Amino acid sequence: MNRKFLFILSLVVLVHACGSNSSKQPAPPPPAGVTVYEVQKGAVVFFDKYPATIVALNQVDIRPQVSGAITGIYFTDGQQVTKGQKLYSIDEKLYHANLEQTTANLKVAKSNFDRAQQDADRYKELAKSDAVAKQVVDHAIADLQTARMQVEAAKAAVKSVETNVRYATIYAPFDGTIGISQVRVGTAVTAGAVVLNTVSTDEPIAVDVAINEKEVYHFSEIQHKDEVLKDSVFTMGMPDGSIYPFPGKILLIDRAVDAQTATIKVRLQFPNPKKLLRSGMSCVLRVKNKSAQPQLMVPTKALLEQMGEYFVFKIGDSSKVLQKRVTTANIIGDKTVITDGIEEHDRIVLDGVQKMKEGVKVSIAAPKATAK
Repeated sequence: MNRKFLFILSLVVLVHACGSNSSKQPAPPPPAGVTVYEVQKGAVVFFDKYPATIVALNQVDIRPQVSGAITGIYFTDGQQVTKGQKLYSIDEKLYHANLEQTTANLKVAKSNFDRAQQDADRYKELAKSDAVAKQVVDHAIADLQTARMQVEAAKAAVKSVETNVRYATIYAPFDGTIGISQVRVGTAVTAGAVVLNTVSTDEPIAVDVAINEKEVYHFSEIQHKDEVLKDSVFTMGMPDGSIYPFPGKILLIDRAVDAQTATIKVRLQFPNPKKLLRSGMSCVLRVKNKSAQPQLMVPTKALLEQMGEYFVFKIGDSSKVLQKRVTTANIIGDKTVITDGIEEHDRIVLDGVQKMKEGVKVSIAAPKATAK
């Protein structure tokens, strides 16, 4: 009896224990703790950015105007040159010989002209007393005219050869920087067939940018403002990511829009006292803009991107999050301008948006400082 009683008692205890455990349900997870950001409006200063190219305001390829061998180079590659500075010389021996020959021909032509002039004058005097036939006078006058034309031809030949002699020495066309010489002493060159070097200005220097035709009016307005330099409307981003320390100004807007690309070229001028900017460099033109009305801004990290669209998680009733699609504009520092989708004073999830889901209940950990 005792054994039987103990067995039954054990079964009762076991059944009671199982029943107690099965009646307990797992506790729901606590609300996720999040930090929030209260959306407010603020003044927005942003920069429109355009890919641009640095170019020289004045640049000339140095080409030989006469043929011959290079006999002298009178500069160091890359140095600053001044207008009229001697750069190259080409063998002048042939041109000096030609000059001597044409000068001699001119003297002969002048001598023939003087003799023809004397003959014509003498025959004209004889003709007054009918001492010579009219035909002889006419021939003398014709010979004089021929001699005069021969003198003019000889003078032109001398000028042509003198020009060649002058072209045998090449001078800098303006102040600027000269590049690396493409020829050396002894190199034979042909007139106009080869570029000896390039000279370009570098202070100030220009920046060329292509803008959409819709922006022409905006750039034209800026061009006619007196405070452009003072306000630093135009700045430049360098290839290494730094910002060039000097502001620029619009120099000109091209005469016509490219019909194929619907763009127009704008040329800006930047000071270049330290010669940091070189022709051909790529850069980013930054145009400062300030919104007329305050704009909504949120931290960029509060945005969730999906399929090219952007969303935020708004704190709704009962601390449940609502996924809201927003329209973004410019990125300013660590914030993004929002033009549609949320309102001022809305509270949005700031951290961990990648793990958020629609309808999840959250616990607000601490309020975030408002936008300024």
